[in-house]
Amino acid sequence: MGNTEGMRITLPSGTSAEIVHHDSPRMGLVVAPDIFGLRPLYDDMVQQFSSDWQMSVCAVDPFPGLELGPEIDPRFAAVPSLNDEVNLRDLLEAADALQTPIVGLIGFCMGGMYCFKAARSERFFRIASFYGMITLPEAWRSRSQGEPLGMLLSGYAENVLAIVGGQDHYTPIVDIDQLRSTGAQVVLYPEAEHGFAHDASRPAHRPEDAADAYARAKDWLLSATL
Repeated sequence: MGNTEGMRITLPSGTSAEIVHHDSPRMGLVVAPDIFGLRPLYDDMVQQFSSDWQMSVCAVDPFPGLELGPEIDPRFAAVPSLNDEVNLRDLLEAADALQTPIVGLIGFCMGGMYCFKAARSERFFRIASFYGMITLPEAWRSRSQGEPLGMLLSGYAENVLAIVGGQDHYTPIVDIDQLRSTGAQVVLYPEAEHGFAHDASRPAHRPEDAADAYARAKDWLLSATL
């Protein structure tokens, strides 16, 4: 018994996603990628989470319908055009595609920010946000982008585990203090910079902190099944 091979699917909305179904999943897990989107890193991650954590897993393209290329500048510029409701719709459709009674959510960087925003929905029993933006960067502000903190305060912040780095300019200490006040669980890695866990090719990668953070995220997510 184990996980099947990963495959690309199209959600009812038309958004692309990568999915792996486990033969006997303990729960389902939706993955919200970073600003570089759905790519081989996430194909591998979906497969790894499914195998190691015994879950059915689905990662969702955060830029549906946009052809942005591999460079960060066009992607950074495109974030204000994204829509919180569209993003949540796609995450919820991915949850439905997993066909498990219990579903969690995990996200990284920009996807970690959308994890905070998704806490306004009760669909996700547990949420693990890796270095998500706690307040919206000035360059990303638009009518279609709400504040992560506001959505946490009006939602289910107690379902959220936030993994943050003490050297991350996207999550300054004043923001982390506000995050704690929402009722979310916060784990701070004092020497870690942005993106320290999910991509070993990044200069900021910290293997020991990453291993600890993933272990905590796994325990948090699976606590929904106890």
